[in-house]
Amino acid sequence: MRTTAAMFRSIKSSVTRSSCRRTYSSESAPERKVAILGAAGGIGQPLSLLMKLNPLVSSLSLYDIAGTPGVSADVSHINTRSEAAGYMGDENLGKALEGADVVIIPAGVPRKPGMTRDDLFNINAGIVKGLCTAIAKYCPHALVNMISNPVNSTVPIAAEVFKKAGTYDEKRLFGVTTLDVVRAKTFYAGKVKAPVSGVNVPVVGGHAGITILPLFSQATPQANNLSQEEIVALTKRTQDGGTEVVEAKAGKGSATLSMAYAGAIFADACLKGLNGVPDVVECSFVQSNVTELPFFASKVRLGKNGVEEVLGLGSLSDYEKQGLEALLPELKSSIEKGIAFAYKS
Repeated sequence: MRTTAAMFRSIKSSVTRSSCRRTYSSESAPERKVAILGAAGGIGQPLSLLMKLNPLVSSLSLYDIAGTPGVSADVSHINTRSEAAGYMGDENLGKALEGADVVIIPAGVPRKPGMTRDDLFNINAGIVKGLCTAIAKYCPHALVNMISNPVNSTVPIAAEVFKKAGTYDEKRLFGVTTLDVVRAKTFYAGKVKAPVSGVNVPVVGGHAGITILPLFSQATPQANNLSQEEIVALTKRTQDGGTEVVEAKAGKGSATLSMAYAGAIFADACLKGLNGVPDVVECSFVQSNVTELPFFASKVRLGKNGVEEVLGLGSLSDYEKQGLEALLPELKSSIEKGIAFAYKS
């Protein structure tokens, strides 16, 4: 049986793993403050734990409307580099954000029985709008990692809020689509029987349903023995991954743990980019010229100012080209819905 120390090292290395060869020890890494907005929620709590384990974080700021003193006290006992502080209520949001280098937003409510999608959108969109207004005031230069759903709409909302405040920098706003990549890697590795640690699958488009387009034709290691039916099934499973978890939890929860893991992976990539680690590339939903839409998820090179380069789609299979054409109208509608909401009052 592994010792606790060995287990801790394994967890920490998995959180801080990326495609980069260079890593930092806590002694040489710059001071970095990470704020999590919605830290007491189903995603926020495990995300807080994972970010507490990240040696690139020196200050961990945990904010929510309730419950954060307890979450903060809990993770603060963990013997890692960062110091954790909890902030609760609107009156403390500014303190939570001041000086933040990275802000992660998993805040929002899950869909409840009797709640329509429009009900859910209006609640979460309102929460995101309020939080982004505070970010524009207290830490306008932070990298903002948007997890709150629907990401296809909440990222455009954030952009409009920042534009109105005069602080918008398209290089510093990210929709976190990493869970789609995590799922695609896991499902592909299982199908082709490859070690998952060596698998990579880019996922482009958006972050809901058919707007999620995994590019299995570009997967590495490449498996030439997959049938068209298997590729279609892998694509659909990646697109429906959230539903798979909701059904498995019998309506009592959603994908909170895997989402927290994905959020930690992407935040770690942002921190590495800020710290000057070269060739940090992750998929993310960002302002983009890759298609005719103003926002689109594709591979992005991260650096000291956030987005260094939005990478193109590369060569697509005929099936992927069809998927791209199919997703554009739905993604366009979601983006426009977010922009329209941002202009309300």
